[in-house]
Amino acid sequence: MDKAPPIVVIGASVGGVDAIRALTAVLPADFAAAVFVVLHIGAHKSELPLLLNQQGPLRACHPRDGDPIRAGHIYVAPPDHHLLVEPGHVRLTRGPRENWARPAVDPLFRSAAQAYGAGVIGVILTGGLNDGTAGLFEVKRRGGMTVVQDPDDAADPGMPQSALQHVAIDHRLPLRDIPALLAALVGKRQPDPFMENGKAVAPREREDTMTADYTLDNPVAVTCPDCGGGLRRSELGTLTQFRCHIGHVYTAEVMAAAQFAAMEWSLGAAMRALSERGEMCRQMADKAQAAGDEGLALHWTAAMHEAKERTGALRDLLEREWMHPGDTEPPTPSGA
Repeated sequence: MDKAPPIVVIGASVGGVDAIRALTAVLPADFAAAVFVVLHIGAHKSELPLLLNQQGPLRACHPRDGDPIRAGHIYVAPPDHHLLVEPGHVRLTRGPRENWARPAVDPLFRSAAQAYGAGVIGVILTGGLNDGTAGLFEVKRRGGMTVVQDPDDAADPGMPQSALQHVAIDHRLPLRDIPALLAALVGKRQPDPFMENGKAVAPREREDTMTADYTLDNPVAVTCPDCGGGLRRSELGTLTQFRCHIGHVYTAEVMAAAQFAAMEWSLGAAMRALSERGEMCRQMADKAQAAGDEGLALHWTAAMHEAKERTGALRDLLEREWMHPGDTEPPTPSGA
């Protein structure tokens, strides 16, 4: 496989647009690393790649899932997606929010650390709270280099201060000095992808905690259908009870029925939301059609069909037969 470039991962929040523009604008045209950027934008439209392309020599873009990683390119996390690094390519996911954010900094940093080890340079810029600290810890733990904007130089010192408090930082310096440092460091970093049978192995195939996907781990606790509090299990002879800390009590059989009712309500609410989304998209498609905008009408129509298709999957879940522990009739064996 081709030699992988060093990886520079950058995280920022409040004040981050100006900071990222200032940093990337003066990177050299022959910068030999691939740059990945997460800015806390949520689901809002982002013009950051356009802004970076207007000022600096490196090409910036919102990548697509599976895009190859190339040196001299800036990959900006698109709205409402986590940006991840896997050996040789980019991965996008709409996994669970981390630190209230999607895109979030931590998933990018830890995936890069897992994929390329000592070939990673992690950079924390201005921002509030502490997203990026855990990810930068992984960068350091796996042999990468850690860089933090001096909090006194940041529009919001929260993220840099948190990183300094919890991670062994290699370089703390003002924003104006970071581009020259990165240019000097890149030539000294050697990517170190995990290899198995001569092939680079993606993070999700090695360590699930590095990914940013929804999981099906065992719940930490069973919660009360009435109030959401954690339930304590007790045994009264052969009878099992569950009791929450404010006093709601269920036998196991009643608990199973209450859980089913809550699940059914949630699936129904999701089905209603999808159905309403489909109707709204249909109305907007009609409006675009009436205005003569065929392209926009096609987009709204496609979104309508998508909503209807996914409504069908929920309807199937609601309409199928479910087992109810405690029924007098034993369950039918699977496949019978």
